[in-house]
Amino acid sequence: MDEEAAETGAATGGVNIVLRLEGLTLFLSMVMLYAAWGGSWLVFALLFFAPDLSFLAYLSDARFGALVYNAAHSYMAPVMLLTLGFGLASPLTLSIALIWLAHIGIDRALGYGLKYSAGFGFTHLGRIGRQRSA
Repeated sequence: MDEEAAETGAATGGVNIVLRLEGLTLFLSMVMLYAAWGGSWLVFALLFFAPDLSFLAYLSDARFGALVYNAAHSYMAPVMLLTLGFGLASPLTLSIALIWLAHIGIDRALGYGLKYSAGFGFTHLGRIGRQRSA
């Protein structure tokens, strides 16, 4: 484990690969489920990047930014929404949950992990952005 990973708790090696493959699996699964039940692709396109609006919280400070970003990119809320959507047989609720989970999946597959308060580029999957090469 390199020194930076030890300081931030970032996953490395095979664990990082597994986490990213899990993200890809989640993304592909949610897109296939969305297609199978006939969700609106216009709604999908409109909502897919909505969780990324949470990065605006970084305008306040890194600690608050990480808190808000992680809340929008954790599995907890969309899985609860998915369960609620099934329980209430609500197509819109299901759509939002599937799209949200697809977004989180592709983010994880691309290496955009949950954030540390050290800054946007410090994630549980390692550093991202320009500072990565520094």
